[in-house]
Amino acid sequence: MEFSGTHLIAASREQVWQCLNDGAILKACVPGCESFESVGEDRFDAVVVAAVGPVKARFKGNLVLSDRDAPNSYRITGQGEGGVAGFGKMTADVTLSAAEDGGTSLHFVAQAQVGGKLAQIGARLVTGVANKMAAEFFTRFTAAVSGTVSGAVPEIPAQ
Repeated sequence: MEFSGTHLIAASREQVWQCLNDGAILKACVPGCESFESVGEDRFDAVVVAAVGPVKARFKGNLVLSDRDAPNSYRITGQGEGGVAGFGKMTADVTLSAAEDGGTSLHFVAQAQVGGKLAQIGARLVTGVANKMAAEFFTRFTAAVSGTVSGAVPEIPAQ
């Protein structure tokens, strides 16, 4: 399945780029994220709890950032195993550009694949949950970037 979106963030492209590369901010912004640990340059191990319809699982996986063009774009590749619930794989291309109001436009195009029980649930339900999680991520991310820009401690909305 493929999904995409564009989000306007009231911060400079450099500030948004810095936050997109901050493991602590990413951990706080991913819904259900229990851990997000750097295991090398541009590589992270993560544990995320997610529920898709009747299937709730704890996914253990990894994330790799590649094709960097600071502060313009990068690719995120991730995969996770959720035991009997199945697996998920995702690739997303993220692009930052200047917005007309002086902020930053963040655009992403993602492809995702699921297997196991998750695949049996149906693409429509899985896509809906993925879109909801993406929307929640960007709500939290925008709040984190705003806190970083103002110099305040970023306050992430509760999970």
